[in-house]
Amino acid sequence: MRTVDIIAKKRDGLPLSAEEIDFFVQGFTRGEIPDYQASAWAMAVLLKGMDRRETIDLTMSMARSGETLDLSHTAPLVVDKHSTGGVGDKTTLAVAPMVACLGLPVGKMSGRGLGFSGGTLDKLESIPGFRVDLSIEEFFANLKKHGIVVAGQTADLAPADGKLYALRDVTATVPSLPLIASSIMSKKIAGGADAIVLDVKTGSGAFMKTVEEALALGKIMAEIGKGIGRRVTVIISDMNQPLGKAVGNALEVREAIETLRGGGPEDFQEHCLVVAAHMLVLGEKASDADVGRRMLVEAIETGKALAKFREWIEAQGGDARVADELSLLQEAACVQTVPAPLTGYLAGVDAMEVGLTAVELGAGRMKKGDPVEHSVGIEVHRKVGDRVAGGEPLFTIHAQDETSLRKAANRLLAVCRWSQEPVEPLPLFYEVIPG
Repeated sequence: MRTVDIIAKKRDGLPLSAEEIDFFVQGFTRGEIPDYQASAWAMAVLLKGMDRRETIDLTMSMARSGETLDLSHTAPLVVDKHSTGGVGDKTTLAVAPMVACLGLPVGKMSGRGLGFSGGTLDKLESIPGFRVDLSIEEFFANLKKHGIVVAGQTADLAPADGKLYALRDVTATVPSLPLIASSIMSKKIAGGADAIVLDVKTGSGAFMKTVEEALALGKIMAEIGKGIGRRVTVIISDMNQPLGKAVGNALEVREAIETLRGGGPEDFQEHCLVVAAHMLVLGEKASDADVGRRMLVEAIETGKALAKFREWIEAQGGDARVADELSLLQEAACVQTVPAPLTGYLAGVDAMEVGLTAVELGAGRMKKGDPVEHSVGIEVHRKVGDRVAGGEPLFTIHAQDETSLRKAANRLLAVCRWSQEPVEPLPLFYEVIPG
């Protein structure tokens, strides 16, 4: 079997056998297949696609590329959630402690920034001292003792995905349904969670641009999960504008903490409550989503959720004082508010362009291995459907220097669409496929 033949076969739109997929995945993992051939293969998959059987075979091969975790000795049932990536999507930072404080363990392997989408690990690392590079033994210990752990993939856990994930980010092969589905589900299978809520984004700031594409991705991931005995709920949510206000690592941590305190933007707070409620239902802590929601609101109001956040941060080496002293988070050298250029209704804020602007400021990666600047980012003060008076704050930019700030301001003003007639607000969610 030759690597070039497998690439050519997929280039020509032919289905790959399970043996060919496994040969490629394991060879790439071991370093026998170089990055340039893996890049060509990923582009062929992006352009020609994979059928359902190929996608499942790819997922299982990636999961088998390393060890898989058995969490049964840490808790009877462990729940996880995963977002397919969005702009301003800091949901895990708030949802994980909200759910864990109610006695449902949350064990999550997360990723770094991918394309214009921010990564959970990058956000968490903006907290002084916070460690994401836990060993598997530390992962088990934290989950058992604290009921919450969020860490990066270890070298032994789905290593094929870790290598391919980084390569996709810099070869323009991110928006491929089979590559996204196999990446997500291989980590979930290897990570050992019993129940998973999949938050599948759709819109300009998502890899799935239409609701139909998002449903297709959600359904195949649900089928993969259920086929191996996992409980899976899929939520299709909007990403035509940034979620919440904050886009950028430290800014998003700040917003998550504000939400755990009972504040935060209304759309982000609502999003967290819906996702967390479905996690409680899957984890058999709530009979339905409405009951789960009431439990979560009480956990926030009583301070239980914020207390669990402190415990989580300290357990992973971070400075837990950040929950009460937001000034401990890095602040950018240059901060400036951009006013609305006219009076009217905001008809659109291109989420992808906002995300790319944040990346250009330094909040994400232009190429594999780039460092991330935790302090920079954007605050989006208005939502689609809002009436805005000329001169009112539209964005606040956090930048490292005046030049990048001015460039970001011009780019952000160009991503807004305006109307003199009222505009309907965007929905938060489109559909739920219950587990």
